[in-house]
Order: sequence, then structure tokens, then C-alpha cells
Amino acid sequence: MIKHKLAAQLYTLRNELKQDFPSVLRELKKMGWAAVQIDGLHGNPAKDIAAVMKEIGLQTAGMHVGLERLKNDMDAVLEEARLFDTKDLICHSLPDGLQNPEGYASVRRDLLQAASKVNGMGYRVGYHNHDFEFHTTIDGKFALSYLLEDPAIYAEIDTYWVKKADQDPLSFIQNYAFRMPILHLKDITADERKYFAEIGTGSIDFAPILKWGLQNGVEWFAVEQDYCPGNPMDSLALSYDNLLKLEKKLIH
Repeated sequence: MIKHKLAAQLYTLRNELKQDFPSVLRELKKMGWAAVQIDGLHGNPAKDIAAVMKEIGLQTAGMHVGLERLKNDMDAVLEEARLFDTKDLICHSLPDGLQNPEGYASVRRDLLQAASKVNGMGYRVGYHNHDFEFHTTIDGKFALSYLLEDPAIYAEIDTYWVKKADQDPLSFIQNYAFRMPILHLKDITADERKYFAEIGTGSIDFAPILKWGLQNGVEWFAVEQDYCPGNPMDSLALSYDNLLKLEKKLIH
């Protein structure tokens, strides 16, 4: 059952969370989501948000954490991870100044250092991609492949950004069997805009991606939509419903 592995990435609802974080969590739980992925707390104490999640039975599918925090604020990050009962600490993006061969080399060193800090403590350090990591090659491979070369860094591949970079999401994720606890599901419009779309409304075929994930160690399928045409809750509801429909196809 994929229903128990579906998580909503909270970046999708960043504006709503600023108004009333607990209400958004309750609405997501009511919609059927098993988990959320934390992406900033918008001024709320971690213990308060964690308490609401515990009360309503919403799990945590990892935390998105900035590179600077992984480098310089690890104690506080680990305290948040403990409160949210998650072991995945994922670097969510990079500043423009690091998107070059020298920058990627330093980022890889920083991620490996963060991973070594938490080694043996049960935590995992990961990296979430965009399309810019496909615009640079290092040693004949994409910068993303270079960043994820060492198995100490876990992959969190985003299907939209892989497709936006004109790569095949299914082929690319197959490089990270049992090294990708969280997979980001995001669709892309079939037109020349290549814009964000609800799952099942764009050009990505998610059935084989889900099937592969279930067989290769994916613990959470996190749905994120950076920009939505209307109410982000409606977009998440459509993606959620379409994923459950897809699951029926996988079973039959």
C-alpha cells in the first residue's frame, strides 16, 4: 500500500503555514496524508509543531535543512529531528555561488562532514536536487551524480527537476536503489513551459516510478508543488487522489 508512504512536502503550503501551521497539519491529516516533510517552521517552536503532529498522528518524512545549518548548527538540527522523530536531514538547495565545479567540490566535502558527524547516531544526510546540477559536469558526470557518488550521502531525487533537465526520471533514480529513503514526486506540464503540475496531469509516467520505489527501499513518496494554479490544498488533494488511482493500476 502506498497510502502509508505518502507525505506532503510543506514547502507547497508555505504561505498557509505562516497563517496557521497547526490548522494546515490537521487539514492534511484529514485529507489522508500519512506524513509531512518539514521545510521551515515559520517562527513556530519545533516542540509545539511536533506536539500537534503527535496528537493527530502525522509522521515526519525527513526535514529539509539549509547547507549552512548542516555545517554550523548541527546540534539544533538534531534536536529538531529528535522532536519530529525523523532520521533524514536533507540539504534542500544551493546558493548560486556554489553552482560550479569548485562549489560542488566544497558542497560534497561539507555534506560528507555532516554525514560523518551523525555517523552511528542513526541519522542520514541527504541531498535534494533541482535542474541546475545537470548544467555542470565534473569528471564527465553530472554534478548531481558527483555529489551523490559517496553512499554516505543519500539521494532525494525530484522527478520534476530531472525531467526539466531533459533526463528520464525513472532511469536516473535507478542509480540509487536502497540509497533513497525519500523520493520527491512532482509532475511537469506537457507543453513548452515545462511548469509544475499536479501528479497525473503532466507528462511523467509515475506508475513505473512508484513500482521501482516500492521494490528499492523508498520509505516515503513526498509530493511537492512549488507553485500551484489556485489553492495549494486543492493541488495536493488532486495529486493524492491520482496517486491512489495509480496504485490500483499497479495492483491489477
